[in-house]
Amino acid sequence: MTRQDGPDKVTGAAVYAADYNADDQLYAVLVGSTITAGRVRGYDVDEARRDPGVVHVLTELPAVDKAFAALPSPPLATRFLPMQGDVVHYWGQPVAMVLAESLEAAEGAATRVRIRYEREPFINPDTAVAVPPSPESGYGMLDALEFRKGDTVGALAEAPMRAGGTYTQPSRHGNPMEPSAIVAEWHDGRLTVRDSVQHVYAVQDTLAAAFGIAADHVRVISPHTGGGFGTKAFIWPHEILAAMAAKAVGRPVKLVLTRQDMYSIVGYQPLMEHRVLLGANQGGELQAIVHEADNITAVTDDYVEFGTVPSKALFASPNISTSQRVRRGHVNLSSFMRSPIDGPGTWALGSAMDELAHTLSMDPLALRLVNYAETYPADGTPWSSKKLREAYEEGAQRFGWWDRPKGGTRIGHWLIGCGMADCTQGQFRFTSQARVRLRADGTAKIEAGYTDIGAGSTTIFPQIAAETLGIDIRSVKGVSGDTDLPYAGPTYGSGTTLAMGTAVHLAANDVLRQLADTMSWPAEQVRADSSALTWGDQRRSYADILHAARIDEVVGNGEMVLPGGASADAGAPGVASRTFGAIFVEVGVDPDLGLLRLRRATGVYSVGAVVNERTARSQMIGGLVWGWGMAAMEASRFEPSLGRWLSQDLAGVPLPVNADIPPHIDMSFVDEFDPHAGPLGAKGIGELSATGIAAAVANAVFDATGRRVRDLPITAEKLLDPRM
Repeated sequence: MTRQDGPDKVTGAAVYAADYNADDQLYAVLVGSTITAGRVRGYDVDEARRDPGVVHVLTELPAVDKAFAALPSPPLATRFLPMQGDVVHYWGQPVAMVLAESLEAAEGAATRVRIRYEREPFINPDTAVAVPPSPESGYGMLDALEFRKGDTVGALAEAPMRAGGTYTQPSRHGNPMEPSAIVAEWHDGRLTVRDSVQHVYAVQDTLAAAFGIAADHVRVISPHTGGGFGTKAFIWPHEILAAMAAKAVGRPVKLVLTRQDMYSIVGYQPLMEHRVLLGANQGGELQAIVHEADNITAVTDDYVEFGTVPSKALFASPNISTSQRVRRGHVNLSSFMRSPIDGPGTWALGSAMDELAHTLSMDPLALRLVNYAETYPADGTPWSSKKLREAYEEGAQRFGWWDRPKGGTRIGHWLIGCGMADCTQGQFRFTSQARVRLRADGTAKIEAGYTDIGAGSTTIFPQIAAETLGIDIRSVKGVSGDTDLPYAGPTYGSGTTLAMGTAVHLAANDVLRQLADTMSWPAEQVRADSSALTWGDQRRSYADILHAARIDEVVGNGEMVLPGGASADAGAPGVASRTFGAIFVEVGVDPDLGLLRLRRATGVYSVGAVVNERTARSQMIGGLVWGWGMAAMEASRFEPSLGRWLSQDLAGVPLPVNADIPPHIDMSFVDEFDPHAGPLGAKGIGELSATGIAAAVANAVFDATGRRVRDLPITAEKLLDPRM
């Protein structure tokens, strides 16, 4: 099934937050701090105010309501709000806001706002001392801060074979094509915002708490979101500041972050250091897994990147130990980024497993098969479904793993190497609701507040409704991204298809039940196809049924309900829920120039039922590109002298382009149905797609060159360093 939103996006008909303009709006531009730590001691805004078109220069905004302090995190990114005091915690922190009749006037005046500072020494987060995170930063994952199973110290001491090391990865910024943007307007005590987000209801609750008003007095609209990658999963200060400014001046305010703002105001994947040690017997059976990790975070809040989670989820071992730390520094807060938790974790663990395989003189895939986890390694819980063994077999066959050329084979001046790694991602389920309207003319409409961030939602949900109702997908339209619609869970955590898809499926079935009731037919025995309902040898078109009942439409409602009334969980009770996969890559390395090139890749995945293979394969290819950037190109460097991000735009950060990715990308899925996930049997894949790639690339580089790179990204100077 092809993308239903494709024509709107390529013709420019799709409307994003920054495309909207309110009547009588003002354009906002933020003025960021030019110091990293200290205090604001005064402002000179007279020159800026004299600029033509400038209406206001705001230097302080009202305090938030006390209800703000009770908000959970996530979705709230930080409880520290700029422009409510004089303390500066990071470079680029908003310290003033210019409002003008045009964007150009606001931008010009922002350069003429003069600020006096009192500088204080700043803490470089990259080199800060790692400390235990605050307990409230666990996001419901407190058991992942420290985990112990068995005796890893004793097992490591007795293990005849050991391998591992320290594996690092730099901070990286997500850079979605559409920067964060918001238009806020107040009318009669009610707030309406057009916002570029991944969950409109989280924005609604946060803004309502910030202003101390009822949630139904806040409406959030986000019909299209131009990429998020987790960056727009949290609620960031600029969203609250824009709404505050609009209320303060009595006019709508439009704030579109610049690319530079996206580096200092919203989150990013933090620098991480992993220390992994593996102990095994002579046959390769893992006797111990130790994984310690720390990540940078802000001095104002703790964000924990739970990169140790894969080490208690992928391989069978009687002894497992994991722990998490944070390094607090004067930098803006880090956050989720594709793929959180398992993306960083599979980089370190996948590299260590390859090192162990070479220590054992054992094939890396054979080592994984020896340590295949038939149940959840942490506690023995059965899997909701798992076909990783089949994915290994299929991937090895498609790639030609067992017959691959010997490492270091030359083709011209290129050294050729092959590597593989595991892919995995935890699963989340979110309470979600949907409404489906079937009209007498045979068309249908889905109504739900989910956000479309480009992953295929606007295709998958109409497809589910169309298949359930037995009508053509072109007859189904979706209305989404609005808090006035039935509640939808967030578009993150790989839970959208599972949660919203279930709600849509149930709503469409509710329509069929009502149609069957109208005909006095048993709902459990009817069949829907070709815009008609069949029971036994009786068949009636939807148009005839509605016409006979003298109604214009039938409205069905569906809801993904979680046990205990929870708003979210990590899978059905009594089972462990994850997606899995295996990625195989071939790289070429120019030993004289240090060039690294991806030659081909094969991925095979165990993800439950695949709703739409076209969009699913697109997700996996996109994840591979994302992972290649992590492995070989991307890094956001914190400049230790200036105390700021060194490059705050796309000019200084290499990103993969078409020329970096070969046409030989082979992505497929094993046949699987997860009965515990929901009636569709499907799981989420958006984050899974970017896991394992970095490890597979580093393992392939070792195969080609004999150089073990443990510090991402794998750039030319590391491949040419004579010390390696």
